Amino acid sequence: MSLREEAIERFQQCFRQAEACAQIADATAMTLSTVSPEGQPAARTVLLKQLDQRGFVFYTNTQSRKGRHLAAQPRAGLCFYWAPLSLQVLVEGLVSQVSHEEADAYFASRPRLSQIGAWASRQSEPLDSLETLARRVEDLEREYADKTIPRPPYWSGYRVDPGFIEFWTAGDGRLHRRERYERGPDAQWTHYFVNP
Repeated sequence: MSLREEAIERFQQCFRQAEACAQIADATAMTLSTVSPEGQPAARTVLLKQLDQRGFVFYTNTQSRKGRHLAAQPRAGLCFYWAPLSLQVLVEGLVSQVSHEEADAYFASRPRLSQIGAWASRQSEPLDSLETLARRVEDLEREYADKTIPRPPYWSGYRVDPGFIEFWTAGDGRLHRRERYERGPDAQWTHYFVNP
């Protein structure tokens, strides 16, 4: 097993532990950090929807603020913090869009109102009133009554291909355990501990 495979497998073990913890409302919640074309960092919470050896996948409107950031600078950081487990995992890597087939399949699995919402919301753009959004939803519900709702062309998934995964476990006296897997410039992975 390669160090990359080991790191992803370790994450999957931690994730299963978080999913099984009754004190964690949603183990898939992760902070996504991007950078604007001007270099301004931005962070928000999104949900992990898929993970395999290719990377960590989330879905969004590609014209949203995060979508525009990723178009200009296709790199991202993820932070999973599962407080009841005293565990945090950091992931950093290059970002690419998932295939149309993957995006179509995931969109089709979403609840119908979420599908309508993807069409109704001009994500991250100013909204003159909540009533405007409600009217858009009503109009779309009429338009797609008894019809399959297609995936909007501006809605897709992004895959973060990790080049850095760090496992942080809380320790007494702030002597935390930090263990890092990292891909170097030569594409070789290393595994080492980091001072807390």
